[in-house]
Amino acid sequence: MSQIISTTVYTLDELSGAARENARSWYREHALNDDWYQNVFDEFIGICNILGVDIKMHKVPVPSGGSRQHLCIWFSGFCHQGSGAAFEGEYAYQPQAVYRIREHFPEDAELHRLTDSLQAIQLHNSGELCATIRHHGQHIHESCMAITVERHSPSGQDMTADSEAAITEAIRELARWLYNWLETEYGWQTSPAIVDEDITDGKYTFTETGQRFG
Repeated sequence: MSQIISTTVYTLDELSGAARENARSWYREHALNDDWYQNVFDEFIGICNILGVDIKMHKVPVPSGGSRQHLCIWFSGFCHQGSGAAFEGEYAYQPQAVYRIREHFPEDAELHRLTDSLQAIQLHNSGELCATIRHHGQHIHESCMAITVERHSPSGQDMTADSEAAITEAIRELARWLYNWLETEYGWQTSPAIVDEDITDGKYTFTETGQRFG
């Protein structure tokens, strides 16, 4: 026989401190938008274009049939060993990168340093260095990118000493820089102030202990 059970529900502002934290934990685990990182990815693509990194795309099947293009950028995190970011693509010299990065990101000293290091090694190789970047293995962090560096010299000149190591390290630094940005963005979006605002805007209700109801 069916029964009607009455339950009192509360808005976030009506919960006690411990119950409110339970409500926040529920939101972070279950209700945070799956694409919270998309704005970071979009800006990262713009940065890569300036630096001369062309991010690869791959096809992903969709339930309705067919496929859609997906960026070859991945990350894992944020609180366990081995967390990081990785991407696939092709790198080639962009002579204006140093100036354009400072124009668009005037206060990011780490990004300036990374761009300067790419510029310096390219100038020692007449801007002829190119790199192929591929992810390998099951983990996701900068060391899981296989980076092959070549010099496309019309006269057949070899790359200067340590050029391959320098380009490889700069590209891996770019992946670390992306990961740090993602971690910062996630920390902001899951901060109590932002979570409280999202819960309130979503009109979520909870039991007295902060468990999601309804």
